Amino acid sequence: MDLNMFAEKVNLTPNETIGQMQALAEEGFLRKVGGGFGMTEKGKAALKAFAAVDKETGFHFYMGIDQPTECTAESVGTFYVCIRQVSVQSLEFHTYRGDFEKWLGEVCQDAELASHFEGAKAAELKGEELRKELLGAIDAKYGVAALT
Repeated sequence: MDLNMFAEKVNLTPNETIGQMQALAEEGFLRKVGGGFGMTEKGKAALKAFAAVDKETGFHFYMGIDQPTECTAESVGTFYVCIRQVSVQSLEFHTYRGDFEKWLGEVCQDAELASHFEGAKAAELKGEELRKELLGAIDAKYGVAALT
């Protein structure tokens, strides 16, 4: 697909598309290949992070029992965004019930990340320290901080 066709598909001008691709290359998601761009391993991981799960299996954040928030994650990438936004009360509620590692392991099929979240629970992290650990684990694996 040529640049003009691609730009039209993503609803950008050709110059905006080039700028976005250069920014992604600077972040390590793409690399220059001849006259175009190729995806790096980091780019492939980021794509996986934003692969949507079925709507019914999205992660719904709660403050407590029968206290839903407005944040629902339908991918690891949107899960990252929700963790950044919800209150630490919600993070603590889900961490200490084992909800996060269950969703990551069963729905997202990411046992490694689920294990890391279980480690945060075992370390008894609380508050902003917990948020920082969870966000760091997701970003270390998927490199999503630069994309959100």
